[in-house]
Amino acid sequence: MKTLKDCKPGDTITVLRIMGSGPVKRRIMDMGITKGVEIMVRKVAPLGDPMELNLRGYELSLRKSDAEMIEVV
Repeated sequence: MKTLKDCKPGDTITVLRIMGSGPVKRRIMDMGITKGVEIMVRKVAPLGDPMELNLRGYELSLRKSDAEMIEVV
């Protein structure tokens, strides 16, 4: 199982599912990360947190702890 946390800058991936539940899952979905969305990893901060992503025509910064809840292919 590959998660968004494992992706490197330049990777383009597709979301398979969002693990977790409750308000955390809802917050991730409200940011536009839903099943089938294509995400391009732009940058990862020098210490690894946060990640900068391009999706749905905008840029998003996401913590690694949230990124490991997103299963990708």
